[in-house]
Amino acid sequence: MPDDRNVYGTELEPCCTDPMTGFLRDGCCRRVESDRGRHELCAVMTEEFLRFSRAQGNDLLTPKPAFEFPGLEPGDRWCLCLARWLEAEAADCAPPVVLEATHEAVLRDVDPDLLRDHEYDAGDDADPGTV
Repeated sequence: MPDDRNVYGTELEPCCTDPMTGFLRDGCCRRVESDRGRHELCAVMTEEFLRFSRAQGNDLLTPKPAFEFPGLEPGDRWCLCLARWLEAEAADCAPPVVLEATHEAVLRDVDPDLLRDHEYDAGDDADPGTV
């Protein structure tokens, strides 16, 4: 889908392929009409967010082989449900956002300054992971 754009208006970059993420499991946080969860935001998992998500009923830590889901660890990148990220932000535990890999559609619901406040800085990691 070459027309997909990120929040900067440039070509949407992949979020992660190991583990494979995205509603379409193609590594990208695309806008897909049939995706009611709006998995359009690429975030870098933190221990705090993973615990928060589990407490909200969405356990991203535990592998689910039947769904080919390996379970996530801090540092993994994942296309998050926009509503979950907003909930985490309100609870002061939102994970950092990879803006180049976050679909421009999130700008309809999230102020650009809020996204910049949570921008992921790859310089903070010794190993940025597979993208």
